[in-house]
Amino acid sequence: MDRVASAGNTIDIIKKHDFSFRKRFGQNFLIDAHVLDKIVDAADIKKDDYVIEIGPGIGSMTQCLCERAGKVTAVEIDRDLIPILNETLKDYDNVTVINEDILKVDLAGLINKENGGKPAKVVANLPYYITTPIVMTLLENHLPLKGITVMVQKEVAQRMQAEPGSKDYGALSLAVKYYSDPRIVANVPPNCFIPRPKVGSAVICLDVYDSPVVKVKDGELMFKLIRAAFNQRRKTLVNSIANSGGLTFSKQDITDALSSMNLPETIRGEALSLEEFAALSDLLTF
Repeated sequence: MDRVASAGNTIDIIKKHDFSFRKRFGQNFLIDAHVLDKIVDAADIKKDDYVIEIGPGIGSMTQCLCERAGKVTAVEIDRDLIPILNETLKDYDNVTVINEDILKVDLAGLINKENGGKPAKVVANLPYYITTPIVMTLLENHLPLKGITVMVQKEVAQRMQAEPGSKDYGALSLAVKYYSDPRIVANVPPNCFIPRPKVGSAVICLDVYDSPVVKVKDGELMFKLIRAAFNQRRKTLVNSIANSGGLTFSKQDITDALSSMNLPETIRGEALSLEEFAALSDLLTF
């Protein structure tokens, strides 16, 4: 069938199926075919790729993925969209639609079943309200993934890519960079969606590392330090960590560690790179 990625086609499909947008699912359907092509191009989808799409909606991007990839699994939480997807994807024999919450899907098992355990690619237009939990689930579970290409709120994309010292830099920046190399590839205005979101969006590619980019003795401790640093980002790193309820380091412990790194005791967490947080964590690991 014709591509559904246009305002007219999208409205016709919604009316035909008497579909109502559910605010709790954060649904905004892409209606710009050029943007869809940009996303799929950025994901570098090839005929031998297995792609997992999160939140296919009415199938606008799914159609593009099916035309480029070897096999596609589309995971959609809204059961009311399943009949629509069955219609818009009926001409493609390389797609499977799963009506499930992506956070509850055994993705490792799915990749093993559908792709023999070989690395998959993830492509998605993510709901703003649940972007971070989804991205971190994909990264932290050490899934066999070649890459993650997602549309997210522009502000969130900027935080993922932010560098030390910038206003957008924070715990999310460090977590994403620990597992992947992030790069924003396109900005997308609100008029590319139905309904229109109130903020701009961006497409970001996360090139997933085979193993974390920095070596650290205790990754869990490192991220506790990072969270403590940014929970009180206007305070010095020494005070942020010393006042954190989940950590037991004294101010002297932290000052001594910073001194051995040639960093001043007045430094704030927002000034430290991922490598420096790893070094600090190692010095505080007894």
